[in-house]
Amino acid sequence: MSLIAEISEIAQRAGLRMHLDGARLFNACTTAGISPRDYTRYFDSASICLSKGLGAPVGSVLAGSQEFIHSAHRYRKMLGGGMRQAGILAAAGLYALEYNISRLMEDHENAKRLARGLEDLPFLQLDSEVVETNIVYIDFRSTRFTMEDFLKTLRESGILLGGTGPTTMRAVTHLDVSRNDIDETIEIIRALNV
Repeated sequence: MSLIAEISEIAQRAGLRMHLDGARLFNACTTAGISPRDYTRYFDSASICLSKGLGAPVGSVLAGSQEFIHSAHRYRKMLGGGMRQAGILAAAGLYALEYNISRLMEDHENAKRLARGLEDLPFLQLDSEVVETNIVYIDFRSTRFTMEDFLKTLRESGILLGGTGPTTMRAVTHLDVSRNDIDETIEIIRALNV
């Protein structure tokens, strides 16, 4: 946080405002042991995603000064960004904020469990020590399989990993992925003759 405080001070002296893209704010706060209020105090505004990690079907929250929110609301309307009858979606967002923040550590533990279960495989390169939240980055190192074939094989087994580059992929844990799912994933990947 000291680096953010330093940057904030420089920005203030230069008359600049700081915005936090808080798509994964609650994951970061859970890992760092910092409250969202403390994490965001150096920023003039923040956006918070309710679907990533928190499990709401859609939705984001924009926070800032009353003047900033008024201006953002005006621009949103000008650009046609309104929604009608959005109460059911708002209810899902409120539920996510009330009940799903406290369980984020479970996702982080599942990600670490996945990384530990895969890190000794010769065709995957990853380090469980660098896994801090619910994302595991993996390098694919097979000479017999393409990464595309590997991902296809996993998909056929019900395991969805996302490719992030020609030889890199990521696994993301969330509230729909249980510890049993993690153990099954490890077992399936370990059984592959890649």
